[in-house]
Amino acid sequence: MGDVYVIAAGMTKFDKWPEKPVKQLSVDALEALFKDSPVPKERIEAAWFGNAGWGMAEFQHCIRGQVALMPFGIQGIPIMNVENACAGGSNAFHGAWMGIKAGLYDVTLALGVEKLFDPNDKKRTMEGFMSGTDVEVTRKIIESMKAEARRKREQLIAEGKLKPGEKEKERSAFMDIYAMGARMHMGRFGTTQRQLAAIAAKNHNNGALNPFAQYQFPMTVDEVMNDTLVAFPLTRAMCAPIGDGAAAAILCSDKFLKTIDSSRAVKVRASVIQSGMKHGPDEPGIGERCGKRAYEMAGLGPNDIQVAELHDATAFGEMLLSEELGFCAKGQGGRLAESGATQIGGKLAINTSGGLECRGHPIGATGLAQICEIVSQLRGEAGKRQVKGARIGLTENGGGFMGVEEAAMAIHIFEK
Repeated sequence: MGDVYVIAAGMTKFDKWPEKPVKQLSVDALEALFKDSPVPKERIEAAWFGNAGWGMAEFQHCIRGQVALMPFGIQGIPIMNVENACAGGSNAFHGAWMGIKAGLYDVTLALGVEKLFDPNDKKRTMEGFMSGTDVEVTRKIIESMKAEARRKREQLIAEGKLKPGEKEKERSAFMDIYAMGARMHMGRFGTTQRQLAAIAAKNHNNGALNPFAQYQFPMTVDEVMNDTLVAFPLTRAMCAPIGDGAAAAILCSDKFLKTIDSSRAVKVRASVIQSGMKHGPDEPGIGERCGKRAYEMAGLGPNDIQVAELHDATAFGEMLLSEELGFCAKGQGGRLAESGATQIGGKLAINTSGGLECRGHPIGATGLAQICEIVSQLRGEAGKRQVKGARIGLTENGGGFMGVEEAAMAIHIFEK
């Protein structure tokens, strides 16, 4: 089995695009992709298409990839449709990688697209996130989590740590899940809301440097702390926004790479997918398990990673994953961020794109947008957010929720 390389990456700006349907977002991303590509679209031998909500939104439940790719003129080839909640884009990339690794193809395409913003029915979008869980179970536990959050908020008001009358913002079920996890982490390890705010402020500052980001304004730690409360301890600035977008990549075999200009190619050192499972609080989480396999496949360890894109649907997500992936000891994720080590110019730059919190999180596109960022970093083409001398990068993309962790996770490691 030979090596696999990324030879092109491209994406749309993530934003609210009410006038652009999924097909148009797909075309926009593919146009950006092939401007970056050393090969024409006719060389693509197979494609994988990641999307989660097109069926719920517009009843396009089947043949989504075929429908999305045909307007760009990609047709007739094998097209595989991938749905794995928020991990759909990275799972599509894994499929494109696997097709080459198996020796079936020399050039493959991965495309992820999502439309979440609906100006006329925001509630439907929020409720759609529920489908990324065991719906039967989730409906029963969401109300108990909200009740626990209300009790915690009332306690903090009584202690003078929260403003009376401060209302929580309308949100998806995942925000309650993340908030509950954050409160448990705070109780167990002494993590503070301010440490979570340091993560969000860092990501807002990074997003301000990224022309593809949905949010392009810096924030201070105090501004994050004082933003609208979503679910304690999470404020709005700590949470990923609703938005639309698309991202894509072209992969090739080492044999094919010898026939083209390889000066900007990026090697895929590892591509790993795992699913969630039930386990105790002191047993390895999915991030730790998936990360271990990825490090073993790449022949590397946490200390080798110089730049990483982590699935920060909330600031707590980034903090927890920095621990599970071995970037710091368990319980030390908040302190790691507060120290400045994860900023651009720090020991390990995390979410240089602004992450999901600021780049945005159109869920089927997120995993491939992470890959676009890491490819840009390893090529030395990230502009003002460039990590100096970056040679090894990692992406982690989680999807859905089962039991006590993500239902799906993909980790990729890349080398310049």
